[in-house]
Amino acid sequence: METRIRAKLSEIEEREHVRILHAVESGSRAWGFASPDSDYDVRFIYVREPEFYLRLNKTRDVIEWQLDDTLDINGWDLSKALQLLHKSNPTLFEWNSSPIVYHTTTEWEKIAAIIERYFVAKSGLYHYLSTAKSNYREHLKGETVKYKKYFYVLRPLLACKWILDRGTPPPMLFSELMDAYLEDALISDVEELLRLKMTCPEMGEGKRLDFVNAYIDRTIAETEEEIKRLPTTYDNGWEELNEVFRSYILR
Repeated sequence: METRIRAKLSEIEEREHVRILHAVESGSRAWGFASPDSDYDVRFIYVREPEFYLRLNKTRDVIEWQLDDTLDINGWDLSKALQLLHKSNPTLFEWNSSPIVYHTTTEWEKIAAIIERYFVAKSGLYHYLSTAKSNYREHLKGETVKYKKYFYVLRPLLACKWILDRGTPPPMLFSELMDAYLEDALISDVEELLRLKMTCPEMGEGKRLDFVNAYIDRTIAETEEEIKRLPTTYDNGWEELNEVFRSYILR
């Protein structure tokens, strides 16, 4: 499959007349809890020829290449990526730290060397907390729940704990977050859920796990209180990112 994905990336470069700077896995496979039938969520950053950025009728700054039962492939233009990095968009930090890299370049290494300077803890916390609350509300409040949805709530909540403790972007791997911050009383049960998630094509439904839900409720409330204590303003200048952008399109 990796060979197939790399072939798709080469096809994108040829047909779209772009150069891909960085391409990674971004979904459950990168988080470390993919099911046997999980699709591949491929994300990439690309740059076009200089002329593209010097005309009035600019086209979209995303490429949505493929979406089917196996592959989900799309990417962002470098200009879009750097603008979102300036806003401390958590997606960029995740793509940068993905453990599954399909393609990268020396140009991306230069961005990776400065990327954490633009991480704002409060932005990251809002993102992960919102993700956790949304999945919790939609999937884990009923008497019967889909057990795999617990990972889509626990991972962002543990990411919040990481940010509050270390002030840095959280790692992608769920296991690393679990080892660092999940309460001991939950570890054996969550490890069993993780085993089922990774070995069963359809993990199935069952009775809500009230002790896990109680932990989620408590962690959400604690995180909301911690966020209130963080500063609301920050100033990440543009000059460094402008220089990076110019160096890439004027090469």
